[in-house]
Amino acid sequence: MDSSLERGLALLSEIAASGDHTAHTLAASVGLPTSTTYRYLRTLRDTGYVREAQGRYEPGRELLALTGRHSAQSALAEVGPAVLSSIVDTLGETAVMIVRVGTQALCLRKSEPDKALKYTFAVNQLLPLHAGAGQRVLLAWAPETVIERVLASEREHYTDNTLTTAQLHHTIQSVRQTGWAVSRGEYEAGSVSVAVPVMFHGEAVCSLDVAGPESRCGDKGWVPRALSVLQAAAADLTDALENWTTSSSKKGTS
Repeated sequence: MDSSLERGLALLSEIAASGDHTAHTLAASVGLPTSTTYRYLRTLRDTGYVREAQGRYEPGRELLALTGRHSAQSALAEVGPAVLSSIVDTLGETAVMIVRVGTQALCLRKSEPDKALKYTFAVNQLLPLHAGAGQRVLLAWAPETVIERVLASEREHYTDNTLTTAQLHHTIQSVRQTGWAVSRGEYEAGSVSVAVPVMFHGEAVCSLDVAGPESRCGDKGWVPRALSVLQAAAADLTDALENWTTSSSKKGTS
């Protein structure tokens, strides 16, 4: 690379695509010395384009704004609760909106039924990308570098149903083809969950996941019914994001 601008842009592109890197992996990816990479990262961090946490680098507020992810997540956080509540009203089980953060997933919003026995999440709870329907949907649409990192990592085996590396390879292709995922106790024993992606400009900006105990959700009819409700909700969210973008553009030009 011939210029400082090209080097900085190369680093930003890599961080935007993968979302989670160390200085050493970034240096190897873009072909720069590690010392040089650190110097650029300090500048990018100080200007808000990169965020550093425990030696790992991910998109900062300025980079999120440039890629549109910040706006999309802001819209999802705003309209998500009503959509999730509608899912709970229809299916009577916990509904969750999940986003990808680097090589992990995060519960952005949730809605739960008024039942003693239910599947529960916490807002801002970090989740593994390799276990659970909503997380695996995001893994399937993640950049290849993220998929490779997750598959190569030493992953936690949560239950006897947590998928192996070979099973994850297979399910990534399957989820991409069908557009949905189902989990039967792979993250929490005794649970059943179904999830679909919310697509926006060719990217899975989040997943919608509905989950409940096997005692209520284990029969053959529940998964197709849940899938139908989730697909309709995902379409509504995509429309909401389109409207948000249109509205934001008009405000920016007014």
